[in-house]
Amino acid sequence: MEKKNAFTEIIKGEKPVLVDFYATWCGPCKTMSPILQDFAKQMGDRVRVLKIDVDKNQAVSAKYNIKSIPTLLIFKNGEVKWRQTGVVQKNVLEQMINNLK
Repeated sequence: MEKKNAFTEIIKGEKPVLVDFYATWCGPCKTMSPILQDFAKQMGDRVRVLKIDVDKNQAVSAKYNIKSIPTLLIFKNGEVKWRQTGVVQKNVLEQMINNLK
């Protein structure tokens, strides 16, 4: 329960939060991992990147209706501003963050 509350606190902020719902056994999720690392490094403190293992966090995954992985969500002020399933390239992620108001 504590993790869920921490997650809720993190996504409520003004700073955009990119959440990667993944599983350790998922091939496309493994492809996404270095893209996210590169993205996080490039964006610095403009965005927070979280990875959520769907097998270990089933309640959060169910709350956001995660049916396939990887699924990426961008939160700002507690709201989902963007959602995409599958591998997403770094330039698309940058564009989505830059377009947030």
